[in-house]
Amino acid sequence: MKELRQITVRQMQPGQSGTVVQILEGHGHHRGRGHGYGFVDRLHSLGIRPGRRITKVSGMFMRGPVTLQVGRAQVAIGYGMAGKILVEVEGEKL
Repeated sequence: MKELRQITVRQMQPGQSGTVVQILEGHGHHRGRGHGYGFVDRLHSLGIRPGRRITKVSGMFMRGPVTLQVGRAQVAIGYGMAGKILVEVEGEKL
């Protein structure tokens, strides 16, 4: 039986798809406070936003860039960013 579970993009396996649930803003990422172009805004400009289906294409072992399929485009994001994107994926129920 399948169940939905939430993981970060960093935890996804290459080829695994999921729906973006939330983008976690961390320390130093200010939105709408006059500090320039923010973390969440950058992801939105790449098409990565809640409700969007994405597929992890590749990732480097122990850090490095993570490549995602977003619609018909492939985008690369940093390892830190990948850890702040919460995705709902289908998994095996234990």
